[in-house]
Amino acid sequence: MTLFDAMPSVGRKFLIAGKSGLNLTNEEPLPQFLDRYSGTDLPQLEWRTRFETFDNHDLREWAASLGVGTFVSAGGKVFPESMKAAPLLRRWVSRLRALGVTFRMRHRWSGIGADRRIEFSTPAGTCSEHADAVVLALGGASWPQTGSDGQWLDNLREYGISITPFAPANVGWESDWPTGLIEAVEGAPLKNIAVQVAGQRSLGELVITRYGLEGAPLYRLTPLIRKALRPELEIDLKPTLTQSEIGSKLGGLQRNFVREARRRLNLSQAAAALLKHLPDRGPWRNPEQIAREIKHCKISLTRPRPIAEAISSAGGIAWRSIDQQLMLEQLPGIFLAGEMIDWEAPTGGYLLQACFTTGTHAGLAALDWARPHP
Repeated sequence: MTLFDAMPSVGRKFLIAGKSGLNLTNEEPLPQFLDRYSGTDLPQLEWRTRFETFDNHDLREWAASLGVGTFVSAGGKVFPESMKAAPLLRRWVSRLRALGVTFRMRHRWSGIGADRRIEFSTPAGTCSEHADAVVLALGGASWPQTGSDGQWLDNLREYGISITPFAPANVGWESDWPTGLIEAVEGAPLKNIAVQVAGQRSLGELVITRYGLEGAPLYRLTPLIRKALRPELEIDLKPTLTQSEIGSKLGGLQRNFVREARRRLNLSQAAAALLKHLPDRGPWRNPEQIAREIKHCKISLTRPRPIAEAISSAGGIAWRSIDQQLMLEQLPGIFLAGEMIDWEAPTGGYLLQACFTTGTHAGLAALDWARPHP
């Protein structure tokens, strides 16, 4: 068995994923876990079956079998005890070598040649290899510096394979901020807020950037934002209080509304800056008016940040081109795994889990395909 990789060393994107702590998976119960995934025509029943074969508990047991313990943090996120990706990757590669896997680096897949041979571009030129079965795990189009650049799409289009165009997922969104807002709070957090899009609500923290907003609540709602003709967020700056309660706390105010709202409601500097600098808000005339804005602060979004900046990508090979074993219908013996396929999920352990789950499923199917059958 041979592993080919376009990069000089293996696991580049895995190491990037663990740069600030490797969030392997999540302890969420499987029904809720599966609700985190979406995609065009995502086959729910088959998706569930694959996760039942290799779920979040199986992933933790696999890590433990490599001598890497894991722990559960806030929100159910699962991390290695060291928090780092490198120790796990080193032990993983060592196990594969011990099992007889050969690693051939700087081999970028370039297509399928005569007699169904797998072709590669290398520093020494092109080469081809025979394979009884192939698992392609070439990634989506985010983090191209790790080798995941989506260029493989052109190699598959000629076979009539259906493809959903790539789009950035888990990514920041741009907004036309007024200059005064950026000067006051660029890089400042909006903590303990609720964000809503199309009736779906997400709690957490956002960061005001020079171009717009970043943060997990935004990432979780990106599939809905992409569908909107005029993308817009509604932010509840004080989700623990009702609008009436906010109005009562601000009762009697006749001036200095933003300053007093910040003091009486313990608003963050960033929240106060939104109330002060956003266009078409105010001038504030009464407590009820600003209370309504605090609960329903709407932010127009213009576009997502470039896909190269995204944590992950949506789109890829459409499900109608893949059978239940994750094999390409038009190319028997070639199986797919990971972000090549049209699914997406928020951060929080769901991305890596789906890559491990589809990789396990595709690998077992490829072994069965290559095995002589009577």
